[in-house]
Amino acid sequence: MAADEQYIFKPEAKRKISILFGVGILLFVLGIILAMNSGGHHEGAEHGSIEAAKSLVASTDHAASAAEEGGHHGSPVWLKKIYASLWHNNIFFAGIGIIGLFFVAIQYAAQAGWSTPINRIPLAMGQWIPIAGVLMLIIWFAGKGDLFHWTHHDLYDPQSADYDKVLDQKSVYFFWLGSKGGFPTFYILRMVAFFGLWYWFYMLIKKQMLAEDIEGGTQYWYSARKLSAIFLVIFAVSSSVAAWDWVMSIDPHWFSTMFGWYVFASWWVTGLAAITLIVVYLKDAGYLKMVNANHLHDLGKFVFAFSIFWTYIWFSQFMLIYYANIPEETVYFIERMKHSPYSWVFYANLILNFVLPFLLFMTRDSKRHIAMLKVVCPIVVVGHWFDFYNMVTPGVMQYNGGIGFLEIGLAFIFIALFLWVSLSALSKMPLVAKNHPMLEESLHHHI
Repeated sequence: MAADEQYIFKPEAKRKISILFGVGILLFVLGIILAMNSGGHHEGAEHGSIEAAKSLVASTDHAASAAEEGGHHGSPVWLKKIYASLWHNNIFFAGIGIIGLFFVAIQYAAQAGWSTPINRIPLAMGQWIPIAGVLMLIIWFAGKGDLFHWTHHDLYDPQSADYDKVLDQKSVYFFWLGSKGGFPTFYILRMVAFFGLWYWFYMLIKKQMLAEDIEGGTQYWYSARKLSAIFLVIFAVSSSVAAWDWVMSIDPHWFSTMFGWYVFASWWVTGLAAITLIVVYLKDAGYLKMVNANHLHDLGKFVFAFSIFWTYIWFSQFMLIYYANIPEETVYFIERMKHSPYSWVFYANLILNFVLPFLLFMTRDSKRHIAMLKVVCPIVVVGHWFDFYNMVTPGVMQYNGGIGFLEIGLAFIFIALFLWVSLSALSKMPLVAKNHPMLEESLHHHI
């Protein structure tokens, strides 16, 4: 029976992933060597960034604080590049893993039947959540001073030349339960709580899904549905706060009330594209015999629809801030639009994440064919990798940014690790939920 399929993580697949990992290591090491030898223009670049900020925002107290942001030079440029790239990739792949759980929870809460044959794929992707959480803590403690300007203690001392009134007023958000400028207890507690809650719900929902395979009946489906509904409420809050903590606070003087939605939209469409790519890989390998063109069409529709949703959020956030022309807000976009390390990424972001998916997935047939899915979904994944790069790197590196061997190598390393963990998890459970109460409905799914 097709419902009794079991994925086998074959040596050939392991070899290809290992090669990708090895290439990533080589590129990463080469990137470090080149970055160390280039020396960078650390002082001059930061001074340029400061002066640009001053010219734009010096008219307000808020802006004056932003202009002083370059006061802490921190580590050498090459080391800051490593921290920035590690943080960027970990945020990106953490989101894909979390979206795996979110996708499963949506299907249960909405009582969706069409996705039954593919639900084990996003479930396996969720196995990355605890790894991402551990990496997040390690990277934060190693590079906090370079990644997050607000961690410098003298910013909160009124007697210091570096005192920052704006950050002082925001200090309770980071340092509640501790002293200002000390250990950010509240911030770290949130990070641990979010990953802990996400992984706990992942294990609870996974337990119900696997028990259903063994014993059948509907009680496990109802239990998973209830847990999914609770998780979705928690995720709605935690994902937004996580976006503020892990991404928006890199530029601590800047804020957007739409930022939580923006990060979620980018995570969500990337996760959908990743799920689709793994489905296509399994179909090509002879698995998922129950999955037909109708299921692929639904996945393609989701990628198409939420690419447009992401664009809506992107344009709404950009238009409201840029058109209002408040200096301390527009500086965020100006440093990304008009300066060479990032300007091409800014515009490539729109082409890869909106223009190409919109045009290539416009027709019905394009969303039903594996060949087109193989073209569009990698574009979406790469495009949103650029999107997160543009959110993270400018605030950390100022004008010393750029995508080179180091950044590409780390991306390959994370892809290899993520695939290894996900495919290993997938091989340890039945590929199809054979006792799912809506399996028959999915078998006859037609659109």
